[in-house]
Amino acid sequence: MFLQIHTLTSYAAALLNRDDAGLAKRIPFGNAERMRVSSQCLKKHWRDDLHRTLDLPNGIRSRMFFEREVLRRVLEAGVEEQQARKMIEALLKRVVQGGQDKTNPLRLNQPVLFGKPEADYLVSLINECAKSGDDPVKTLEDRLKGEKGNLRALMKAAGQDDLYAGIEGAMFGRFVTSDILARSDAAVHVAHAFTVHPISTEVDYFTVVDDLKEAYEDAGAAHAGDIELGAGLFYGYVVVDVPLLVSNLAGCDAKDWKAQPAETLKDARDVLKRLVNAIATVSPGAKLGSTAPYARAACVLLETGNSQPRTLANAYLKALKLSGDPMQQAVNELGRHLNAIDDMYGRNEQRFVSSTQGTDELKDTPAAPLRDSLTKAMDSLFGAD
Repeated sequence: MFLQIHTLTSYAAALLNRDDAGLAKRIPFGNAERMRVSSQCLKKHWRDDLHRTLDLPNGIRSRMFFEREVLRRVLEAGVEEQQARKMIEALLKRVVQGGQDKTNPLRLNQPVLFGKPEADYLVSLINECAKSGDDPVKTLEDRLKGEKGNLRALMKAAGQDDLYAGIEGAMFGRFVTSDILARSDAAVHVAHAFTVHPISTEVDYFTVVDDLKEAYEDAGAAHAGDIELGAGLFYGYVVVDVPLLVSNLAGCDAKDWKAQPAETLKDARDVLKRLVNAIATVSPGAKLGSTAPYARAACVLLETGNSQPRTLANAYLKALKLSGDPMQQAVNELGRHLNAIDDMYGRNEQRFVSSTQGTDELKDTPAAPLRDSLTKAMDSLFGAD
C-alpha cells in the first residue's frame, strides 16, 4: 500500500538550495534546464518541523553522539569518568568498526544517525555493566556478543525495539555498514523538486553600509557582493511505503502491518498527516533573512493504492511556456498527463486533491480543503478513524 504526494508550489525571489559555488541548484530535464531543490534539503526541513509536531522519539545525527550524548548521560548517572570513557571507547570500536576519529577516540569520522531509543539503551547498558562488580569493559564486550552482536536484537530482548532509529530512521532510513547497528530502509521516498518551466534567475548585487564610516567619512559602501536569486513554480513528488513505515515504527514484519494494535496504526496515521502538512507548508531556503522564502503548495494531489508508484514529472517534460495564470496552467498539465496515464494503464489509485486553482482536468477527483483530503486519504489506507 502506497501514499503518493504530488505538489505544485510557487516561490518568488529566493535561493532555495545552493550548490558548492553558491548558485541555485539546477538540473537538465526534457527540453530545458530547471532550477531544483535536492531531496536532502527538503527532508532536512521536514524533519525539523516533525521534531516540533510529533511526540515520538527522534534521532540524533552527529559525529559526537558518543562524546556529547552517551558520555554525558553516563557521567550524570554516576559512573566514574575514566571508566566511562574506556567503556564507551570499547563500545564505539564495536559499533563503528574503524570509523573512529584518530584524534578523538570518542568521536566518529562522519555523522551517523542514532535513535533516541538506541541512546537510552546504550546508556542503560553501560550503567549496568559499570555496576556489575566485574571487569566492566569485558562485561560490556560479552554483552555485545549476545544475539550475534546485533544492537536491535539486544534492544528487542530488552523490550526496547520500537523506533530504534528514531522517527527519522523510520521515515527516511539509515544506511550503516556496521554489523552491530541495524540498517533501516527508508519508508518515505523523496524526489528532487524542479521547476515546471526553464530556469529563471538573476544576480542580485548588494552593498553594506558602515554606519560609523558614513558618519565620519565620505559616504560609500563598506562591502559589496552578489547572490543568485530565482523564482519558480516547483513540482514535488513523495512516495510513502505504508507497510514499511508501520514496520519501522512498531518493529513488526511489514506483511503484518494491518494487524498491529490500534495505537500503533494511530501513530502511523498521525505521522503521515503531519508529513503531508510539512510537505505542503514547510519551505526550504537559504538566505532566509534576506528573501523570506515561505510559501505553501497551491496544489496537493494525494493518491493511495497498491499499484507501483509513478511520478507525474513527465507532465512537464516539455517545459511550460508560462502565460495567463501559470499555476492554473501547471495544474491543467498535471491533470492532462494523469488522464493520459489512466487511458493507457487504467486507474488504479484513489485520489484526493486540494488546490487553490480549478481542478476540472483532474477527472473524477473532487477538490476539498487539505484537512478533508487528508482525512479521506488516511481512511482509504487505515479505515475510518
